Amino acid sequence: MTTRVSIEHLERLYRDTDDPWNFRSSAYERRRFRATARALPRSRYRAVLEIGCGNGALARHIAKRCDRYLGLDAMEKPLATARAALPQARFRQTLLPAPLPRGRFDLILLSEILYFLDPAALGDLARQIDRNHPRADVLCGTWLGPSGNPLQGRQALALYCHASARRFTCLRRGPGYRLDLARGLRR
Repeated sequence: MTTRVSIEHLERLYRDTDDPWNFRSSAYERRRFRATARALPRSRYRAVLEIGCGNGALARHIAKRCDRYLGLDAMEKPLATARAALPQARFRQTLLPAPLPRGRFDLILLSEILYFLDPAALGDLARQIDRNHPRADVLCGTWLGPSGNPLQGRQALALYCHASARRFTCLRRGPGYRLDLARGLRR
């Protein structure tokens, strides 16, 4: 049985840094963040929910394109960094599976987060997003290399897409990642 990544594993990753994946210094991450921002189908959003926002590195590219931004992450250490860098945005500590925030989000970002979950949590996440945010665009960014987690990127993305009522289209494949988008269920 596949399990989600434990909180203890995340605590180890963040023990000595708020940036275990080198988001701030990696050329790969900068290219991926720019590609993610370019992949968005709208130039402006009213409200964005990013699940798994980490230290806010992607939020720096997205928050300027929305009226309201809310980022969720399991760990407080990177959230403190995100709050300091983007005081106009909101950040909340949330460990999935959990109820998602209510509100009228028109964009939901799932950037390199799906393979941290297990199949049951992926199904719960997809159903919550479909039920509570049917008009939102959903953009999944997926790392295609070894994740070091029980689920790998392609597998987690397939499980999520299968559980969702949305139809996802691969917009871009970059070196080591892919971006998949689903427009809202009701337009």
